[in-house]
Amino acid sequence: MLVLMGPCTWIWPYLSIFSDSLYALSGTRKHLERITSVGPRPVGSRENEVLTVNFLLEQIEHIKAISASGPNSVTVDVQRPTGSYKIPGGFTSYCKVSNIAVRLEPKAGAQHLMLANCHFDTVANSPGASDDAVSCAVMLEVLRSLASLSTPLRHGAVFLFNGAEETSLQASHGFITQHPWAKQVRAFINLEAVGVGGKELVFQTGPENPWLIQAYNHAAKHPFASVVGQEIFQSRLIPSDTDFRIYRDFGNIPGIDLAFIENGFIYHTKYDTPDRILTDSIQRAGEYFGPYSGASQIRTKIVWVEGSFSVINLKLQGVEEDWYNNFYTCMFMYGSAATGMIVLFHTLSKNLYGVRCGVRRLEVGELYFDVSLLLWCGALVYFTANGLCSAYVPMLMVAFPLATKLLLAREFKLRGASVKYSVLYQLGLALPYVHFMFLIWLVFEVFTPTLGRSNIYLPDVVLATIVTLTILFFSSFFLHFIYLARSTKWLLAGLGTVFTVFLLLVSCGMFFPYTADPSGPRPKRVFIQHTTRIFHDLDGQVESRDSGLWINSVDYTGMQHITPIIPEINDTIMTNCQEDRPFCGYPWFRSDKSNWYLPAPEVSPKSPVEFQLLSKEETKWGTVKMTFEVKGPSHMSLYLMLHRGASLSSWWFGDATPQLYLAREYSIFYTHGLDAPAWNFWFEIQPPREEGPEGMISVAISSHYYFGEDQRTVQLDDMLQRFPKWAFPSSWVSTYHMYRY
Repeated sequence: MLVLMGPCTWIWPYLSIFSDSLYALSGTRKHLERITSVGPRPVGSRENEVLTVNFLLEQIEHIKAISASGPNSVTVDVQRPTGSYKIPGGFTSYCKVSNIAVRLEPKAGAQHLMLANCHFDTVANSPGASDDAVSCAVMLEVLRSLASLSTPLRHGAVFLFNGAEETSLQASHGFITQHPWAKQVRAFINLEAVGVGGKELVFQTGPENPWLIQAYNHAAKHPFASVVGQEIFQSRLIPSDTDFRIYRDFGNIPGIDLAFIENGFIYHTKYDTPDRILTDSIQRAGEYFGPYSGASQIRTKIVWVEGSFSVINLKLQGVEEDWYNNFYTCMFMYGSAATGMIVLFHTLSKNLYGVRCGVRRLEVGELYFDVSLLLWCGALVYFTANGLCSAYVPMLMVAFPLATKLLLAREFKLRGASVKYSVLYQLGLALPYVHFMFLIWLVFEVFTPTLGRSNIYLPDVVLATIVTLTILFFSSFFLHFIYLARSTKWLLAGLGTVFTVFLLLVSCGMFFPYTADPSGPRPKRVFIQHTTRIFHDLDGQVESRDSGLWINSVDYTGMQHITPIIPEINDTIMTNCQEDRPFCGYPWFRSDKSNWYLPAPEVSPKSPVEFQLLSKEETKWGTVKMTFEVKGPSHMSLYLMLHRGASLSSWWFGDATPQLYLAREYSIFYTHGLDAPAWNFWFEIQPPREEGPEGMISVAISSHYYFGEDQRTVQLDDMLQRFPKWAFPSSWVSTYHMYRY
């Protein structure tokens, strides 16, 4: 058995460099442009399942031919897994999604494998250059470099090009739970993006196995990682997920999660194009493989850990929301207000102590320094007690200020807050404060675009709170200077002026949240579905039906900036949740958010949903088992709502244990690739003692047409043409059918 835990000291003697082969930057750029040239690649589309798969296989066959005469072998396997499993908030089921697994190993074979993972599928209406075509492009070139080696590798590697990540991480689940190579994987590197370009951040590692990040730090030329980022991401504050979780939870193997984080404003939009991924980003990513070699080539380095695993360090990597396009607006307005209030409070406190209590300013200054130190000590104890690795941050904010105070104690007593003391004091706090500024930059780099696309309630308040907390943290060890200063009136006057000026500018509408500027677009995200809804009664007869353009605003501003341009989209057509229907009677998970429903003609997809109850029977243990068959597009969702007194005891999905999405509702998201058979499933219901007029259960099936001819309608195209350039309306056709049993 491999030992994957233990101190890192025993690993370094076994580190060795196996190659200095050339990593072609031009080849990566060519692969990236070829993959994205077919357009968006949703799961099930010809672009994803045929064109991209064929291109990858073609390139891999070339690489395989190169390796034929060398000491290493290349094996290719196209996997089409089928399965189901639990996801946060529900279940997902998939059938025949695409995986291209490439095994590179010595011709004598390898017992242990390292896994490198990227995904080539995209969300609808986005070319997905950074998420995640660029990672697949760089993996192709690294694979080519390794296959060209003249010396045998010590261990093996699997390069997984997975074709279903955007659909609840289905392809990675299919590989790690079903592929025969998965049992030999000892560690993995997942290549992702939550932004476009910039430096790639290691934002998750583990579980445990601290030597893994130490190996990364040893091998990477410019390591860039943050445990604070890991704990923020894993706290679910950021509404995102990666294949890292699948390999960790279902494969029980350690790994590293890397991602682009900059410019998240255009993540998952039409602007995620190859030209926005700068050559510098690709070049810097190549530095994981070694030093530069010429202007267009980068030397690669492969670091293998003897006796454990092989690690390939690779990665390509109104007033409301005015800050979305003008970030420094919020910094000046919220920051000046927060700083001003802090200074004002302590100025009043100083006057109170000085006038009424007769306490010397130096004593009060020392008191507030000690109070700040005590608060940071409390944070350190709390973080440590809860096992948070971020405890090193309050540790720095305790150790350096305390050491600085002790070293400058004599200077302070002799001369007070002299210029010499002030300079030395700031130098003593430089290291923790510079590092803290880096962490704050990281938080704003990720959270600012996230707040603008996640429909968080009152995002301005959230951002103002983050800015205020930042000011509080930064000021904690400088508060005592307020008590040492003779006057703060000029500081307060300056801060008040800055706040007033920016408040007036914002109130006058000088800062618009969105822009279509090609150099830095900040689009407003809107989802538009042309949908038809049909509701059936207990007898299977249609009791009502309607059709319209169902519009979801992704951010908190709603339609207030759209209504003046498209008057029909106004508050009079806002929808209300229909509590007696699964998912409020609408075809998507955003049905409980702010939505608008504009009447439109019915849709007629060429591949309509076929929903059939195959059987309904009572079991020996008193439940009712219902079996269904569904045929339809590649993306469908099943919603179940139990009526009063009924309960769901078992079903076909996952481990057969139903998991509620809401109080009475269950959600199963289904995806299939090409040539998939009909979707068959069953569930068992414990019926109520007395069945009401609405029956035992409401079953709804929604379908989503993300590509092809069925994605567009005349009404949808006409509406898209009316949206302003600074908006990104992602659109498709959908249907919703509900049945009662």
